[in-house]
Amino acid sequence: MITIDKIETISDFTPKRIKRYLFLWCSQGSISIMVDDKLLTLTKNQVLTITSGQYHYFQSTLEGKGYALSFTLDYICKTDKDIELIFQNSLFCHFDYNEIIDINNPKEISSLLHKIEQEYQEKPFQYLESIHSRIELLLFEVNRSKIENGGEVWKPDSLFLQFLEFVRNNFESNLPLKEIAHRLNTTELKLTELAKLHAGKTAQNVIYGLIISEAKRKLQYEEKSIKEISFDLGFKDPYYFSKFFKNHTEASPSEYLKGLRF
Repeated sequence: MITIDKIETISDFTPKRIKRYLFLWCSQGSISIMVDDKLLTLTKNQVLTITSGQYHYFQSTLEGKGYALSFTLDYICKTDKDIELIFQNSLFCHFDYNEIIDINNPKEISSLLHKIEQEYQEKPFQYLESIHSRIELLLFEVNRSKIENGGEVWKPDSLFLQFLEFVRNNFESNLPLKEIAHRLNTTELKLTELAKLHAGKTAQNVIYGLIISEAKRKLQYEEKSIKEISFDLGFKDPYYFSKFFKNHTEASPSEYLKGLRF
């Protein structure tokens, strides 16, 4: 459901992928972390959010202090309001966009995380409800800093977010948009309207983008053949998968792999 660790106690530097949303807070020093194919470095009073399913690993926590807080989607999202909050302003972005955010009120962030750690360790009555509320306050503070520092307000509709989550959790099924809309009790037209509003592209092209992102992760981090990866992503024909990948990236899967090695 949730975990919270001090940055200075982290000793595992191997790539990992978890079905949780990760909130990193640097209160001192610096923290270097690889997220998918990007190396990011946090310094004092900065936050980084990592979306469920992204590969990541710490490269260095030299003199770094702070917290790593993770939580599952079903724990944090009790209502549509909750799911809109955690993705508001691209905090936990599904489109491989990981932003380092400068915090204007660091004492409040540190205080909230310290209290979450205390509640998690001591487990008083209704501690999970208390932690849930404090995570909401954390996200409020981060959103305020983003807006105060010139960021644009982006508040996606909960149905669009459910669509993204559904696609990311069902790659192997390779369902057509019509079936996805049916499973979400909506229409293809509604999903495309929301996709154009929130992502500037059709719902089908959003699906294609998510498939390509997942393919890149698997090629980089998983010791599988291109054939196995194509099946994981719902392609019955590896040749068609390779053609699809090249159409969207201008490189074949094997060419992409070669590029990662240099």
